[in-house]
Amino acid sequence: MLTFEQKLAIIESFPQLQRKNVSLKRVNFHYEESVTDKKNVVYHLHPNGNGFVYGEYLDEYEIDERGMVNIRDFTEEELRTIVKKAIASLAPPSHEEQAIAGDEEVEHWIDDDGHSLILMYEHDMWNTYAGLNLDGSFLTYDEALEYLDEEGFKPKA
Repeated sequence: MLTFEQKLAIIESFPQLQRKNVSLKRVNFHYEESVTDKKNVVYHLHPNGNGFVYGEYLDEYEIDERGMVNIRDFTEEELRTIVKKAIASLAPPSHEEQAIAGDEEVEHWIDDDGHSLILMYEHDMWNTYAGLNLDGSFLTYDEALEYLDEEGFKPKA
């Protein structure tokens, strides 16, 4: 098990997170650019090694009722991976996504590795885009959803 200091060093290596000291020597890390009301990526990291990472949109982890994953027994690689994925799940759309979508209504989808796709209706088709590249075109919304599900994507907050 990593020590509190080791976990702090790993989490502090993510420049997009801001440290917030809380009661009982616990530490939270916020992601201020989050597209949701949820800003805590790391919650109540405690000197005893216990702590939580927000995992509401990450299927491969067991979450509690708050959408948090307990990281007490995580290795360095596991901790880096979950923090990276948690940030990606809360991140705003990329410049490429904004260039494709403009003011059109789109759905943002993300997989467990942090890859994102956008789904939008245009020219009587449902299209998925990976950055500026057309990923797929579907006649119906249900076909597009089936594809996204098969590829391991789920709606981004």
